[in-house]
Amino acid sequence: MLQKFLLIWLLLISATAFLWPKLELPYDPFAAAGGTGINGLIVVVMFCIGTLLPVHEVDTLIRQWPTVLAGTAIQYISMPLLAWTMVQIFRPDPGTAAGILIVGCVPGAMASNVLTLSAHGNVSYSVSLTTSATLLSPLVVPLILGFALSEDVNYNGAKAVQMLVLTIVLPVIYGHLLCRCLGGFSTAVLTASGIGANLAILAIIAIAVGLKRNALQEAAWTVVGILAIINAGGYLAGYFGGLSVRLPEPMRRALTLEVGMQNAGAGTALALHLFGEGSPAVVPCILYTFGCMLTGTILASVWHQAGPARNG
Repeated sequence: MLQKFLLIWLLLISATAFLWPKLELPYDPFAAAGGTGINGLIVVVMFCIGTLLPVHEVDTLIRQWPTVLAGTAIQYISMPLLAWTMVQIFRPDPGTAAGILIVGCVPGAMASNVLTLSAHGNVSYSVSLTTSATLLSPLVVPLILGFALSEDVNYNGAKAVQMLVLTIVLPVIYGHLLCRCLGGFSTAVLTASGIGANLAILAIIAIAVGLKRNALQEAAWTVVGILAIINAGGYLAGYFGGLSVRLPEPMRRALTLEVGMQNAGAGTALALHLFGEGSPAVVPCILYTFGCMLTGTILASVWHQAGPARNG
């Protein structure tokens, strides 16, 4: 129920966080949690994702590394390039530009795996792509940001590496190793991990909305348009990139959703960690979460109605 209606829950919890001051209550739980709360929740999300990675699919990643690496390369080339191009064309303020670039650099989101199933895509390939991009993120993301960010932005690459290793990569590895050591978890535990990950994702976005209510209210439509172009460009890059390396249709669908749906929750945490709660860099990450969930759900629905993909 939670996963099936995740977009609706995302809208409801975000609206609650946004409108909370209207209730005139003495305590604001969303703003009070702050960046520290988001970092803790990111660790929970990534640990749960680690436990949810089937052992045989991780082994598939190792055996089919050329195909997985090709898909990951398409993602880490096309999305940062799209984000950088939009920043060069529209010239937003340095803080907002940093957020747009972070959106383009972070790895794919867990939601893409679920939507790939609905789209009759190759779920194993989707999971492998998410895992590969996540494990490579401490190397790739800080490097790209170092090249792309304006000199006006105070950027600490070592701090980015530390954050990505401690809150993104290690929790995934620990969660998966625990699953391997215990010989896999029961269905009940796996279900609990899935629910826990989704609840934590919802909480991350709600806290971020609570921290940036005023900035979201004042967000320019230009930023929304930029993010929409990046999202659509990501889907196109994923599909036609998969076509260029001769992936079968089910794998192309998986790659399309993986490239277009970035882990904006991790991006939000990274923006807060690097630039602080007052930075406008957080806003594009929050907005992209809504956008990619909406468009990804629509795209998966279209493919679902079209029926199972042929293997050629």
